[in-house]
Amino acid sequence: MDEYRIGIDIGGTFTDFAVVGGGQVHVEKVLTTPDRPEVAVLDGLTRLNRALPNLLGAAEDVVHATTLVTNVVLEGKGAKTALITTRGFRDILEIGREVRYTVFDMFIRYPKPLVPRNLRFEVNERILSDGTIVEPLDETGLRAIAASLRDQKIEAVAICFLHAYRNPENEARAVEILREELPNVEISASHEVNPEPKEYERTSTTVVDAYVKRVVSHYLERLAKALRQRDYRNNLFIMLSNGGTATVSTAKRFPVQMLESGPAAGVEAASYFAMLANLGPILAFDMGGTTAKLCIVEDGKAARTRSFEVARVHRFIAGSGYPVTIPVYDLLEIGAGGGSIARINDLGLIEVGPASAGSVPGPACYGLGGELPTVTDADLVLGHLNADYFLGGDMKLDRMAAEAAIAAKLGTPTGLSPLAAASGIYQLVNETMAAAARIYVTEKGKAAGRLTLVSSGGAGPVHAVDLARKLGIRKVVVPPYSGVMSSLGLLTAPLAFERSRSIHQLLETVDVEQLEATFAELEADAAALLPPGATKICERSLDLRYSGQDYALEVQTSGGANLKERWKAAFLAAYEAQYGTVDDENPIELAAIRTKVRQAVVLPAISGAKAARDAAPKGRRDMYVANLGEVRLVPVYERAALRTGQKIEGPAVIEERESTTVVGDGDSVTVDSFGCLIVAVAPTVAATASAGEVEVAEA
Repeated sequence: MDEYRIGIDIGGTFTDFAVVGGGQVHVEKVLTTPDRPEVAVLDGLTRLNRALPNLLGAAEDVVHATTLVTNVVLEGKGAKTALITTRGFRDILEIGREVRYTVFDMFIRYPKPLVPRNLRFEVNERILSDGTIVEPLDETGLRAIAASLRDQKIEAVAICFLHAYRNPENEARAVEILREELPNVEISASHEVNPEPKEYERTSTTVVDAYVKRVVSHYLERLAKALRQRDYRNNLFIMLSNGGTATVSTAKRFPVQMLESGPAAGVEAASYFAMLANLGPILAFDMGGTTAKLCIVEDGKAARTRSFEVARVHRFIAGSGYPVTIPVYDLLEIGAGGGSIARINDLGLIEVGPASAGSVPGPACYGLGGELPTVTDADLVLGHLNADYFLGGDMKLDRMAAEAAIAAKLGTPTGLSPLAAASGIYQLVNETMAAAARIYVTEKGKAAGRLTLVSSGGAGPVHAVDLARKLGIRKVVVPPYSGVMSSLGLLTAPLAFERSRSIHQLLETVDVEQLEATFAELEADAAALLPPGATKICERSLDLRYSGQDYALEVQTSGGANLKERWKAAFLAAYEAQYGTVDDENPIELAAIRTKVRQAVVLPAISGAKAARDAAPKGRRDMYVANLGEVRLVPVYERAALRTGQKIEGPAVIEERESTTVVGDGDSVTVDSFGCLIVAVAPTVAATASAGEVEVAEA
């Protein structure tokens, strides 16, 4: 009997599935059910089971990514949560860093604290920055607080004491007492969730973890139970924001680690195909129904950061959301997806996004009640999409409804035809993504023209080539199963978890043997969060900075001789690469150490196209060609029929069940041995007057 591995990614609009087994890959895509995400999961599995009988019974593992955690925070649907802090720090959630994220806005808004002031409590205890306990925990006072929490029917408690990252003794004792007094309440402690300095960020991260813990636990329990009822007998694994996966028990213990699980899966998939095709540095581009994500991947690894925000008041303005300190991929997220809504602004110009129609009610062409024009509606009107072949024909699109929505909301106010307005939407969303990408790539010290764009997501291949042209990128790669690539990426990610420890010591004074013992302790802690049995691989790194600086650079380390000299050399190289200079007069400081413990993963085998001869077009249709600025009759190819090595000259359309690749004039496509579409992008040419009749404004 074949054994299967199943990847499931719940997005804002679609839930994607990838099944690997028996030397084949099977995929599925269904509309997301926001109120009960597991309904869409079970629907997709039922569809897959028709082609693969006893799928769950024969499944070796199921790996899952979800937007649930982010949505709980965005929608304010988390648990009734209390915060217990050191006396004097009750208002830290509102004081924050005392920084205005936009200086000149007289009506500046901040997100409402997840814990209101009447549910924030202070307790007597105090630990110094070196870990010395100068005031033990007031246990009597804490038990009195617990009684008040019980009376108020609190569902979750976040505990964050001053300098608990250095010495967790008082905080750990508080956890013991609260578990005695409140046995049915979820508890999150900062020394477990985020054992690092920066009091505001540590408190915010711990509060988010506590706030979502009950909802996430119930959801994962419902999903695991439903899978068991359908004969699945193995572990359910959850994708984490750091690109690793974890068991359900670990994810329930630290749900904040799931915040960016979906985007992480997309980066993992792009990295996998970049490795297969030996592409060098890439710009991973994932455009789904709600957002577009961009991430630079070099030498098979994406840059990571620990600075992240959720539920921003202004979605793309840093400082306007809840800070969360967890390891995440350093990617750019843009409010540009297939469901992004187009409208007319106060200046009479077209704007697109960041608001999205999602899966409910969805774009107008879905026929599910949506009346506002979206990017998908524009793609349909422009001939980029086939109304009868969306999801392989399982979901028919209504072109007339799309034209009517565009005409009513955009055409009538501007005097543009539906086609002209649709071309404006297409150009605008691509230029919006390109403008953001230019800044992102420049900030990373890269030149866009030296990167290869790897496209994924249902809407990604529709827009990837035109986006690349705007960025000066000359090669685009569209991997097989690109429309559900995040779900396939779940099957390339290892089981992994990370732990860290704040150190704050000059590098020259570090005791290497003591540091080794601390690394071993962290590795044992992380390994305990992974399933037993399999061989575990440990990866170590250090956060180094110049003394007096606030932010550190992460440097990888391994065993051997002359460790301090090697660490210093690695830091200086990283610092020069990042900032262009070094400060030889300033001593280097060790801020923290980190360890990632992972298990090896069996990567899915991807076979190339198997056709014996070049495939002929399966038809032709009128399509708006962006780099010509006009409609042309273009050939349409079925991707599954293409032969390895086949070459196609643009303009053309290449269709598959989950996505469509749009190729412009002068571009050429070659199918490689892994089934990837390799697009050689022609340089920008002057658009005709018909493209210039649309006035657009960047969102």
